Amino acid sequence: MLVTDDSVVKIIPMSNQTILAVSLFFHLMSTVIWIGGLVILSILVFPEARRVLENQPVLYRLLSRLRKRFTPLSNLALAVLIVTGLTQMSLDPNYNGILQFTNTWSVVMLLKHLTIIGMVVCGLILQYAVAPALERTSLLVERGKGDPEEWARLRRREVRLTWVNVILGVLVLAFSAWAGSL
Repeated sequence: MLVTDDSVVKIIPMSNQTILAVSLFFHLMSTVIWIGGLVILSILVFPEARRVLENQPVLYRLLSRLRKRFTPLSNLALAVLIVTGLTQMSLDPNYNGILQFTNTWSVVMLLKHLTIIGMVVCGLILQYAVAPALERTSLLVERGKGDPEEWARLRRREVRLTWVNVILGVLVLAFSAWAGSL
């Protein structure tokens, strides 16, 4: 932090408490974006869009646009979660070092991180396999040249993987609560 005093600039180091507070703020915001976004899309947006726009070409465009808007936000949120999570973990008094599982807290954190890895794997499959295939199929179906059954199959796969991500996200929150209580 920079502080000026009679035209002299002094650098005052941030305390661990300040670093932790800033890190926690960004961590929570990123959690809301990533996991909250998945929950809102899965519980509210996708089902209602499908119900209202069933079998209409505009459904394909809407879902495609939502996917394109959410993916960069969720990727950014994940990057922030990794940086802020590592910061918080290193400042936690229960942390005894990398791959040191000497207390309940470290075991819970391992479970949390394995669950996050599961979320990342689901996200990568969605982002680099299912979404591109769904985009191609959507364009073809909109133009009357594609197979609506193929689109429906890919969409079901997207929904399943998204729900797996939602469930894993809820588990991450549960592990976070458990670790915070220790």
